[in-house]
Amino acid sequence: MAQHPLPSSLPRPTDDGACSYLPSSSLPTITLPSTSSTKVNLSTLPTLTILFLYPRTGGPGESIPPDWDAIPGARGCTPQACSFRDLAADLRAAGVEAVYGVSAQSTEYQAEAKERLHLPFDLLSDAKGELRDALRFPTFDWRGERLLKRVTLAVREGRVEKVWYPVFPPDRSAAEVLEWLREGGKAS
Repeated sequence: MAQHPLPSSLPRPTDDGACSYLPSSSLPTITLPSTSSTKVNLSTLPTLTILFLYPRTGGPGESIPPDWDAIPGARGCTPQACSFRDLAADLRAAGVEAVYGVSAQSTEYQAEAKERLHLPFDLLSDAKGELRDALRFPTFDWRGERLLKRVTLAVREGRVEKVWYPVFPPDRSAAEVLEWLREGGKAS
């Protein structure tokens, strides 16, 4: 698969404490549409599920504007998704039953990205902001859109067990999850 290298000059996001309350939180009873034309009830996810939240993937032929790169943590949605794609078998072998990417983009937009990037997992659309608002996920505004900041969650039996925030660099996201699992996957 083609790699999506990240510029070394990207600004690093800082931990502003916006996700410090999430460990041990229960996922709400919210159903989000997925790229497999089904709906996923977040309160009934499989035993160990990884949710990675990301701002937005670019579309085919879409150039990355300089103002996007200037936002700490914004750039890297495609490399992050591809990191989970590339380590999907290893994550399954380590006990992960499901992986989902979550953004505020429409299901139709996400379906194109899933196909183009050959993702073996579904993307979930939080276009209405239901999950964002229920768990008070951190966001930022860009060109009139309210976008999710990058957060990765390990969810076990409906509860957030581990939070990665801020996620940087995004192309190491899946590897960090896998390292945590191989070290015993304990809450911290």
